[in-house]
Amino acid sequence: MLDFNTLTLFSSNYCISICAFLIPANLIATSLTIGLRLSSRPAIEIWQSAAIASIFALLMILHVFAWFMIGVVMAPTYILLGLGSICLLANLGAILLGRRLFLPT
Repeated sequence: MLDFNTLTLFSSNYCISICAFLIPANLIATSLTIGLRLSSRPAIEIWQSAAIASIFALLMILHVFAWFMIGVVMAPTYILLGLGSICLLANLGAILLGRRLFLPT
C-alpha cells in the first residue's frame, strides 16, 4: 500500500537530489517535444516524447505538493510549481496543436 508519509519524508530528505534531476529533465524533455512538433515529426514520436516529459512534470508537481503538505511555502516552491505546470501545458499543447493543425480536411 502507498504510504504518503513515507513519500513526503523521502521528498523532504532528498529534495536537492530530486530537484537536481527533475528540473533539467523537465526542460530537456519538453524542449524535445516542442522541437519534434516544430520539425513535423511523426505523431507517435511526439506522443512518446510528450508522455515522458509529462511524467517528469507530474513528478515535479507532486514533489511541490509534498512540500506544501509539510508547510514549506517559499518562493522556490511556487517557482517549481510554475515550471512543472508550464512544462505539462506545453506538452499537452504540442499534442493538441498538432492534432488541430494537421487533420485532413
